[in-house]
Amino acid sequence: MTHTPLTQSLTRPASFTGATTDAFLDVRNLSVKFPTDDGLVSAVNGMDFALERGQTLGIVGESGSGKSVTSQALMGLLKGTSAQVTGQAMFQGKDLVSLPESAMRQLRGRNIGMIFQDPLSALHPFYTVGHQIAEAYLVHNKASKKQARAAAVDMLGRVGIPSPVQRFDEYPHHFSGGMRQRAMIAMALICEPELLIADEPTTALDVTVQAQILDLMSELQQETNSALILITHDLGVVAEVCDDVLVMYGGQCVESGPVDAIFYDTQHPYTLGLLNSMPTLNSSASQLNPIPGQPPSLLDLPKGCIFSARCQYAELAGDSVCAKQRPELTVEEGHGKRCHLSGPQLTTIRTSR
Repeated sequence: MTHTPLTQSLTRPASFTGATTDAFLDVRNLSVKFPTDDGLVSAVNGMDFALERGQTLGIVGESGSGKSVTSQALMGLLKGTSAQVTGQAMFQGKDLVSLPESAMRQLRGRNIGMIFQDPLSALHPFYTVGHQIAEAYLVHNKASKKQARAAAVDMLGRVGIPSPVQRFDEYPHHFSGGMRQRAMIAMALICEPELLIADEPTTALDVTVQAQILDLMSELQQETNSALILITHDLGVVAEVCDDVLVMYGGQCVESGPVDAIFYDTQHPYTLGLLNSMPTLNSSASQLNPIPGQPPSLLDLPKGCIFSARCQYAELAGDSVCAKQRPELTVEEGHGKRCHLSGPQLTTIRTSR
């Protein structure tokens, strides 16, 4: 196998929230609802975004905000379940939402890869790590078992696993947490997918291994010119590796745009709350500023702004509009926000924090 690094020059989409028609991945009005005995759980509501090859999109938000469900919908992992998935996700001329499961299986693994949060549960304990990676290669390539083994050993070496020939025949429990995560990355990349979705890939790892994994993902992305969706709650990771950011709350996108705009020209109180809650080198536990309250129930979302009950600036919009009316997502120069507060009001809030 030969691997030629690609140095193609890329440009950012004209509109980050999905207004382009030729984006590599173009998601429009994606919604996911789960029927339960208590009613419909609105896990994702009207998501719009676009992604180009070679670019990294970070999806951030608290637990339960809809990040992982979004990735599962894109991967087609909700097909055949009770989930009600609507909207459109165009990828290589195919709509991932309406695509039959048989066709989705052809894309999954070969064209779209996924790195799961917990590699120990994602890897089968009864099969060797190498066997599982080679099997993923055989599913999508006309190759012999010998060729698949060689490809798997090569990929194990590329992701930084020492003695890959020996490690090929070892089981998941023989690997450390960081090594299992590297093995998961090897499995996701064995067919060199053009789109890679990483769902909290470094959550369970210590900071040293986390940095190594992020560097590895960036290097392999540059080699293959793949697009990457990174789902995380760690804004430090987002600042380091992402080109664009999508902030989710209560199943909706509340802010989106280039990473610098999200950090330095923040346009939503929820994003400000996430940034304020990040610890710094000079802060102690008593100085942390968590967002008060709890996220809304996805069974019964509020009529107005879904963040209004936790927003300390809601009264600035006047006339109780935040509690009465759901704000639309407005976009200016690729920076989207879903908030009733004006730009000058948000600037004042941002500069006074």
